[in-house]
Amino acid sequence: MLGMKATIWTTGLLLAGLASAAAAPGDSVRIGVVTSLSGSAVESGAQMKAGIDTYLRVHGDTVAGKKLEILYRDDTGPHPEIAKRLVTELITQDHADIIAGFIFTPNALAAASVIDQARKPMVVMNAATSIVTTRSPYIVRVSYTIPQSVKPLAEWAYKTGSRRVFSLVSDYGPGLDAENWFSKTFTALGGHIIGSVRVPLSAVDYSAYLQRIKDEKPDAIHVFLPNGQPMVSFMKAYREKGLDKAGIRFLGGEGWADEDALGAGGDAMLGIYTAGFYSYSRPGIENEKFLEAFSKTVGGRFKPNFLSVSAYDGMALIAKTLTKTHGSTDGAAFMEAVKGYSASSPRGTVTIDPATRDIVQTIYIRRIDKQASGNYVATEIDKYDAVKDPGK
Repeated sequence: MLGMKATIWTTGLLLAGLASAAAAPGDSVRIGVVTSLSGSAVESGAQMKAGIDTYLRVHGDTVAGKKLEILYRDDTGPHPEIAKRLVTELITQDHADIIAGFIFTPNALAAASVIDQARKPMVVMNAATSIVTTRSPYIVRVSYTIPQSVKPLAEWAYKTGSRRVFSLVSDYGPGLDAENWFSKTFTALGGHIIGSVRVPLSAVDYSAYLQRIKDEKPDAIHVFLPNGQPMVSFMKAYREKGLDKAGIRFLGGEGWADEDALGAGGDAMLGIYTAGFYSYSRPGIENEKFLEAFSKTVGGRFKPNFLSVSAYDGMALIAKTLTKTHGSTDGAAFMEAVKGYSASSPRGTVTIDPATRDIVQTIYIRRIDKQASGNYVATEIDKYDAVKDPGK
């Protein structure tokens, strides 16, 4: 009985703290960013932070007469309990006005209940499982959803001759989204999924899976893995097992056109196909300017990927929305202003679907090529404009 009373009392304090924090005014706007500054996804966190810092470098840190303060917090990886605690502390102790970031879907979902109670805007800069924005009316996403990139990939694969595909995905929310939407789209068109496997999120050796796939002799393999080290490890095994020489076409989603994956895969990457919204080699003046500013931000240490562009665009959305609200971070007013958002970006034109608060954008089909200089690049060979999340 005493334990129950203590729990009720603690919950009451949390709710009171969230309500109090929601009403705290100020001359600045404090943006709490939850990302991975250490752990297995530290490279992804570095990309997200660099995108935010690049936006501030280019556009300044003052909007509607208020200074933007960025409060970075380290979730250390896919740890929802840590993410939830960090968001609670950001709101109740640090008086954050807006919450942003989130590489991982479980972390974003854990934060959603806190956001909903506090009625704070939350800008998701990755976390690509379709359901994320359904968990609170205060969530908007500027990255993408897995179905949004996978459905065009499946359509393109069938259009260009694939008929027998083997699917390999990581066994967690985004991977299951990828498996479901590729299979559903591809089979509806008349294609066949001849086999599928879900690999543990902790997997580091893909050799056995790839040998099985090679033995099945599909004409293509559809793959979804978390960006970063899993992709690097997979491409090494893909090359060692000779799938690139066996005539099995590779179909991947976002991330496979990133600098680290291209460098690790080497010539095994040549001719693979990926679907996504951004690669650093995409053409256009807007991207050229972004690349130049980004390089200055990171001292030329690495090139931007889709995470950095999402973070950059997330800051652009926050700034434009604050301009519309005259600096108010009131949750209801902010989210109402978000509904009309449309802007140009290094990835192309982006808008926010007012019904779902998810991004609408172009999905590019890209082939990995090798330049005369020896660099590997993603060449855009097809595109699907104004793609909404088909999962909603």
